[in-house]
Amino acid sequence: MRTVLLRMHVPARPAADVYRTLTDFARYPELSPAVRSVTVTEVDDVTSVSSWEVTFRAGILRWTEQDRFDRAAHTITFAQTEGDIPVFDGSWRCADVTGGSDVVFTARLDLGIPSLADALEPIAVRALVDNTVSIVTGLVGAVDVVDTEVGVLSGSAA
Repeated sequence: MRTVLLRMHVPARPAADVYRTLTDFARYPELSPAVRSVTVTEVDDVTSVSSWEVTFRAGILRWTEQDRFDRAAHTITFAQTEGDIPVFDGSWRCADVTGGSDVVFTARLDLGIPSLADALEPIAVRALVDNTVSIVTGLVGAVDVVDTEVGVLSGSAA
């Protein structure tokens, strides 16, 4: 299982504006070429269920997730409920900083193939990081990638 932490700086945009843009999942396909479709259902003030199709290398990755929103803290947490990989969950956090805002994306993913994890998961992580930067750039404009950390957790969903 891999963990990812990706920190991006969004110049000249306050965290509240960036957060509002990030929570509008239905607009992702029109604003980012990495996202093929998003269908949002069961929406209320603090939760939604969203189904995603994103470009993943030469194919399409599909999943459904439950999303939780904390508008006061500018955070979104998500947990996959079904999809192409056994484990995919994480969070988004927006914070005001000097000169704009920072967006921190964290995720855990497990492809569910322990014998191939060392070969396949680094590829999946790279695609996740690239797609996440593409999504945020499409949503808010230019971003600076400040930090990327990748970790390995022992244990597997398989």
